[in-house]
Amino acid sequence: MPTPPHLDFERHIFEIQTQIDKLLDLADRRGIDVSEEVESLRARLQELKEQTYENLSPMEQVLVARHPRRPYTLDYVERICEDWVELHGDRVFRDDEAIVGGWACLKGRTIMLIGQQKGRDMKENLRRNFGSAHPEGYRKALRLMRQAEKFGRPVVTLIDTPGAYPGVGSEERGIGEAIAFNLREMARLRVPIISAVIGEGMSGGALGIGVTDRILMLEHAIYSVISPEGCAAILWRSADFREAAAKALRLTAKDLLDAGICDEVVPEPVGGAHADWDAAAGYLADALDRALSELAKVPVDRLLEARWAKYDAVGAWREA
Repeated sequence: MPTPPHLDFERHIFEIQTQIDKLLDLADRRGIDVSEEVESLRARLQELKEQTYENLSPMEQVLVARHPRRPYTLDYVERICEDWVELHGDRVFRDDEAIVGGWACLKGRTIMLIGQQKGRDMKENLRRNFGSAHPEGYRKALRLMRQAEKFGRPVVTLIDTPGAYPGVGSEERGIGEAIAFNLREMARLRVPIISAVIGEGMSGGALGIGVTDRILMLEHAIYSVISPEGCAAILWRSADFREAAAKALRLTAKDLLDAGICDEVVPEPVGGAHADWDAAAGYLADALDRALSELAKVPVDRLLEARWAKYDAVGAWREA
């Protein structure tokens, strides 16, 4: 089997896991008892994971949010939804596979689920444009939101993108207008709407499906106006300063909760969501169900007033 990818700061975790795998393989081949050694190594592994993931720097958080084995939207759909019916196309240009969406049943409740989707290999990444949507992706998302509004069903969006696609075709077809139009229409959508940042939420590409009543973030997700590399390139003229940029941007889930932008941080399994997809999906499903239950009790007019007030209150400034 190919070696699973791991980050630099995960090296010691990976080494202990490799030792455990080798011992178990030896036990299978030679029929010897290695349970005591394995138990000791597993305890050490758990302790090391806890220590490592409790003390991540902002840039390390960014790397975890981008981990190639982190679960994506369709991985969560498979684990938390029943009766998933994917819908396609914006009815204007084409179907943008960087954004997926459709009807689903979450813990007995019918929802419209929309999310950004990356690929697992180069072929799929080219098809899904690495999770960076074109204008037609945002127009498809809005079409599905309006369909949910028509039938009085809540909307859930899963955010995971390095940003909207800035290419020539994207600009020609109005990427800025498509995102801006979504912001306005989501602000007045007359059904509950919840977003969860499951990986990286960058710039307007994330906000294009992110104007919602509740903003949830997975523990190791990030949400920012710009990537650390982009920020460093602008301020320091070099991506080498990305660690300083990541710290200044305050883009972690804890930072955004403290700033009042994120409403809830959803815990991840020890070692990150990529370490245990099923556990991560369970935590996310519970958080979404809890938020949907709360919002279902709020009259629509009050819901819209609170949504406007939420975004009015975001940010801080001072006059000199």
